[in-house]
Amino acid sequence: MIKQRNGQPVSRRRHSAEFKVEALGLAERVGVASAAKQLGLHESQLYDWRKKARYEAGRSELEKALAAENARLKRQVAEQAEELAILKKAAAYFAKGLK
Repeated sequence: MIKQRNGQPVSRRRHSAEFKVEALGLAERVGVASAAKQLGLHESQLYDWRKKARYEAGRSELEKALAAENARLKRQVAEQAEELAILKKAAAYFAKGLK
């Protein structure tokens, strides 16, 4: 469901990593509520960003490498599944022609 404000759809804003780091720095200096108000954000956004930043900081390089490898392998499996589906359709098509 698309959120609406005054009957108009509200699009999600994407914030750069640099913006998030600066926003978290501001929140550290002046407090989350004040920083959120100054930046036009919800406090929950800053809390989520802080939680994710702390999680990332606690991960080891090995964990990060394994997560990247896992993501690469998942993409590869998805691509191969798509290729297999195409091959199955082609085989069925050509099998019809042999009958």
